[in-house]
Amino acid sequence: MEGSERENGGLLSSMDSESRWVFQDEEDDEEASAIGYGEGDDENDDADGLLSPRNGTMDSDDDDNDNAEQRLIRTGPRIDSFDVEALEVPGAHRNDFEDITVGRKFLLAFQTLGIVFGDVGTSPLYTFSVMFSKAPVNGNEDVLGALSLVLYTLILVPLIKYVLIVLWANDDGEGGTFALYSLICRHAKVSLLPNQLPSDARISSFRLKVPSAELERSLKIKERLETSLTLKKLLLMLVLAGTSMVIADGVVTPAMSVMSAVGGLKVGVSGIKQDEVVMISVAFLVILFSVQKYGTSKVGIVVGPTLFVWFCSLAGIGIYNLLKYDTHVLRAFNPIHIYYFFKRNSTKAWYSLGGCLLCVTGSEAMFADLCYFSVRSVQLTFVFVVLPCLLLGYLGQAAYLMENHDDTTQAFFSSVPSGAFWPVLLISNIAALIASRTMTTATFSCIKQSTALGCFPRLKIVHTSRKFMGQIYIPVMNWFLLFFSLVLVCKISSIYEIGNAYGIAELGVMMMTTILVTLVMLLIWQINIIIVLSFACIFLGLELTFFSSVLWSVGDGSWIILLFAIVIFLIMYIWNYGSKLKYETEVKQKMSMDLLRQLGPNLGTVRAPGIGLLYNELAKGIPAIFGHFLTTLPAVHSMIIFVCIKYVPVPVVPQSERFLFRRVCPKSFHIFRCVARYGYKDVRKENHQTFEQLLIESIEKFIRREAQERSLESDGDDGDSDSEEEHSFSRVLIAPNGSVYSLGVPLLTEFRDASKSSAQASTSEEVKPESSSSPTLSDAEQSLEKELSFIRKAKESGVVYLLGHGDIRARKDSWFIKKLVINYFYAFLRKNCRRGIANLSVPHSHLIQVGMTYMV
Repeated sequence: MEGSERENGGLLSSMDSESRWVFQDEEDDEEASAIGYGEGDDENDDADGLLSPRNGTMDSDDDDNDNAEQRLIRTGPRIDSFDVEALEVPGAHRNDFEDITVGRKFLLAFQTLGIVFGDVGTSPLYTFSVMFSKAPVNGNEDVLGALSLVLYTLILVPLIKYVLIVLWANDDGEGGTFALYSLICRHAKVSLLPNQLPSDARISSFRLKVPSAELERSLKIKERLETSLTLKKLLLMLVLAGTSMVIADGVVTPAMSVMSAVGGLKVGVSGIKQDEVVMISVAFLVILFSVQKYGTSKVGIVVGPTLFVWFCSLAGIGIYNLLKYDTHVLRAFNPIHIYYFFKRNSTKAWYSLGGCLLCVTGSEAMFADLCYFSVRSVQLTFVFVVLPCLLLGYLGQAAYLMENHDDTTQAFFSSVPSGAFWPVLLISNIAALIASRTMTTATFSCIKQSTALGCFPRLKIVHTSRKFMGQIYIPVMNWFLLFFSLVLVCKISSIYEIGNAYGIAELGVMMMTTILVTLVMLLIWQINIIIVLSFACIFLGLELTFFSSVLWSVGDGSWIILLFAIVIFLIMYIWNYGSKLKYETEVKQKMSMDLLRQLGPNLGTVRAPGIGLLYNELAKGIPAIFGHFLTTLPAVHSMIIFVCIKYVPVPVVPQSERFLFRRVCPKSFHIFRCVARYGYKDVRKENHQTFEQLLIESIEKFIRREAQERSLESDGDDGDSDSEEEHSFSRVLIAPNGSVYSLGVPLLTEFRDASKSSAQASTSEEVKPESSSSPTLSDAEQSLEKELSFIRKAKESGVVYLLGHGDIRARKDSWFIKKLVINYFYAFLRKNCRRGIANLSVPHSHLIQVGMTYMV
């Protein structure tokens, strides 16, 4: 019952205070008395709520005794930290922007303008120009209809959908498609990478709700998602498609913004040609991406006031044109003019929807860039500054066009008063450069999230702010975006064709966001079904209508951006597919506990002083790569810690909840399991000395806590955890050279310090049998101090990093497509991605690597 309660999100009580009933082989009777230590208990983890990679079939470490007679026995509490409920840490999860001063809030407002709203703020430069290139103006009713269409698109999409609804679907301040995915993964086990543990759901950041009767619909959806592999794959593909569109948006946004701003020179300088506009745009783009490395905060402070001046200019020019030309354009707030517009122009009006969509470009950036700023600052800045200025800007352009039907090619710059033209041209070009950063920063954020969740090859990530963890810079992706932006500008020099490509990328992201937020409403928010259906039908219907318009013109060159998005999608899917196969194969080939306990001196392996940190991806079980170490090296360290660096679907994991520990073998073997958990916003800046210190401190706390809890156990505990009863199992181990070793002796000969004439054990003291009565307090204290002293001595002897470099190859009987994907595409990505060792900052003198190939 306890496992089912946890599965439904019920009260997460600690497992350590309760005994468990388990099935135990008769022949393992004596070993069962070594309570609480050993991953041999993993076969019972499913009963405790631990997630098995294949519904329990791959989680047992002992598959060789299935036919042995079993009986039900009562065990004592397992003493480890894998099942411990995470404690609430006061202030550990407060948003980065809480409790800041008024002056800091004012500064954040300027940064928000420069980073989040640059894209949507420059949309007046090109929206009407692209719209009227599809549906030429034949009268004032066409201008009113197009204006009404723009006004209500602005109100529906960025204001109602994003500012009032989608921004609240953030994941502890993190936005974007992968943040939505991680939010869903938090409440349902839909991740395809099977490395989850129930303790992950007890990190303080999770904040799960307690189910009740009225949440039945949510629980049914959760159950359906968790039991259907097809739905899991479909959900992942939606997320990957949305992320690939964000990256494509990061290519087309700089090209569109810069080209439209530089194109204003055609109005001020009559002799300038399109080729010259392209060359100037190329120069601006190179400058733009070159300063990207200086960080969001630094650039935001500089460009924030510039964007404020730009929005004020939009409002001022709009008011000027309204007063000078025609205030009757205010009638466009009556939506009936949209009907008249379509009635007069029919098919042409439908074509113009692709241009109308450009007025809301950058709406997704408000959500994707949320990691840089708070939800409230984005909402207030948009409602009180951005939206009013945009509305006035569009109203002013429409008022000018009411009397100048022929000036639609450069509608914005033609409407600027002659005396203010050059200052406005200058500020518009600066604003366009700033706008280009909006989707670039959003792209960096999405790539970091997808990398942490195993859906993108590892890249070097530079954190540009000491205060805010989400502000990052990815050098490789920066130059990648620059290259393809230059290709787009040089290949498609027409602003109308680039605008169509822009619409495809933007709509792809919007539709995926709508679907994911709908799922969040059903699964997590649990709001009225009518509200959910209204949200999905209104916004998905609207976006599909726009999408049908831009797809109709895909043959004019904008297909390039679709091809680019497909390539990015394939890279992400292949990486996730290969990583999943690799992990599942490691789980299948992991070593059993009995095999590990019986490895003997016939391998020639001895225990050397020091600590060996064996890095692997398994959250449970002994990795097969450890067998390679044992059969390859003449010695292993006196203390072995299997370390799994794992990213969990939360933004931040508190330091106090970073490490989970479990004993792998009885105490005298000094072998531990450690899972180091990081959120996708966590900054892994610590060097290897700092990481080692944190690890040792945490394991000492674990041992002290273990000793305290064991001292509270009842006097009726059977046996000693240090007992090393031997079992005559028939086991063999095949070494890399093909040699076959029989294993009927204890695990590894103990290391003896040769410098001590008394031949005292430096790794472990011989454990003497104890009476059936509970040990005295002094004995327990001596045992605790002895083990802590051993750990300190091992730390003084040095820490060595044992890294297993595992490659995967498709089996010979695999399908041709699988061989192509795994042996070539995935292998190419692994070869060229950033190595995991690069994140550890480990000196080569402390590093040992062993290669291993998995056949999948």
